[in-house]
Amino acid sequence: MAKKKISWELYSYGEYSSWERQSKALPKLLKITDRVQIRPDLEFGYVLKIKGAKGKKVDFRIEHPPFKNTKGETEPPFVGEYYVNSNDYEFFLGDTVWEPYDDKAGEWRLITMMEGQVLADKVITLCL
Repeated sequence: MAKKKISWELYSYGEYSSWERQSKALPKLLKITDRVQIRPDLEFGYVLKIKGAKGKKVDFRIEHPPFKNTKGETEPPFVGEYYVNSNDYEFFLGDTVWEPYDDKAGEWRLITMMEGQVLADKVITLCL
């Protein structure tokens, strides 16, 4: 049997409504932009639509401005993985900001990969 072709599309990016991470529903797009003003409860990121990849692993990485964690150490990039659970899948990669806000300002690079191939690579700049 022929191997199914996997396709993907960076569907939207920018500011989103608050997101309940345990919910199946993705956050709602509020504004398409790559420059976001920092404010409480801000959610930012992108939605990637992936087709034909059920059961495949998606790796993600969020590179952010240097800020300290609760131990006073510089926080490393956020990394993780997720398994695609349907052949017509929407994946949200993003984050929110927390106080203090000034050390969160700057470029946040969001990268999604599958089997070593970059599917999406987007920089969103957070501004004070």
